[in-house]
Amino acid sequence: MATSPIFRSSPATLRRRRQGSEQTSLTLFPTAARHGTCEQPSEASAPPEPVPTVSESPLRTKPATELVGIARLAASSLRAEAKRGTEYFLLPVRSILNHCDSQNVPFRWTVNPYRGCEFGCKYCYARYTHEYMDIDGGEFESKIYVKKDAGALVDRDLSTAKIWGEHIAIGTATDPYQPAEREFGGTRAILEKMALREGLSLSITTKSDQVVRDIDLLKRIAERSSITVNISITTVRVRLARMLEPRAPRPDLRLEAVRRLRAAGISAGVLAMPVLPGITDAEQDLDCLARGARDAGAQWLAGRVLFLMPASLKQFLPFLDDKFPKLSKRYREWYGRYGSVPQTYRKEVAARVEKVRRKYDLGLRTRTDESRAWKSPQMQLTWQGQGAQ
Repeated sequence: MATSPIFRSSPATLRRRRQGSEQTSLTLFPTAARHGTCEQPSEASAPPEPVPTVSESPLRTKPATELVGIARLAASSLRAEAKRGTEYFLLPVRSILNHCDSQNVPFRWTVNPYRGCEFGCKYCYARYTHEYMDIDGGEFESKIYVKKDAGALVDRDLSTAKIWGEHIAIGTATDPYQPAEREFGGTRAILEKMALREGLSLSITTKSDQVVRDIDLLKRIAERSSITVNISITTVRVRLARMLEPRAPRPDLRLEAVRRLRAAGISAGVLAMPVLPGITDAEQDLDCLARGARDAGAQWLAGRVLFLMPASLKQFLPFLDDKFPKLSKRYREWYGRYGSVPQTYRKEVAARVEKVRRKYDLGLRTRTDESRAWKSPQMQLTWQGQGAQ
């Protein structure tokens, strides 16, 4: 339940960075499974794949009376709407800011206004988050949970001392600009409260061109805080993108979003994430993506190889068997044991990304942390009063 903001003076805390473990080396993927090179922007694309209906969805593994925590809340959530074969539920939560203790990311606070994502990316690592609610990861794109009272809750959360001086990453698990945002506006409600603050360090990561809707808010935030937008693009090949990310906006629309953000003075870049072994990892593919990013005015380009958790692997392997059968054996050998690829392959892809990044004069991924001090309206009034005496 939201409470009135309480501003406290507190020193900024240091951002903690952690290093993950590396894995042993294996041979690279064959190139025979790759199809085509660059595709020009086109209106032609395959229709989205159908999403399972309620009657086709698997049942929960436990009765609601035996559930606890987030699973119990999800089971009691009211269904708000059903469109395009997707159900939307209103999820009561205690907080919008989530503390992140992962060793693989350089930030400690995240914001995800939704659980589940209608884009239905075949490789999405966040499918495991549905399992926390005792829901099968295969329903990640057909059961979307909308966090209630997002604006009021983030306003309260931002009034606590624990996040002062820390970076807040928006859209780390589920896309903040997925179709649900048009219906429920959770992301905009959060940004409206953030626009009232000063000295925040924020980033947004999305696959959607819908982010341009909020350019007005992003400009207001940028006047008083640090904010960057990362547009995720796996490939510029339209048909391949539609296959991998059935309901996400086309790559050319995402590049146009980068162009519009930069024209508005918003810091924005492109994330080639994930790079899929044997599918989107060819240097010519990465070159096309980097060139498109440069032409759109992107300030940076970064790439990372696909990581598959068990919930994602269970969904991705049947897709791979159907669409890229020549790659199935190697994916099972690598991802079935580790969830990731060997160190030698990661270094190879990193070198390819670095080569095209330098070729097109794109920067490194950044959050533009200009070390702006946190200032609340109450603290500002106190300082101004002391200076006037």
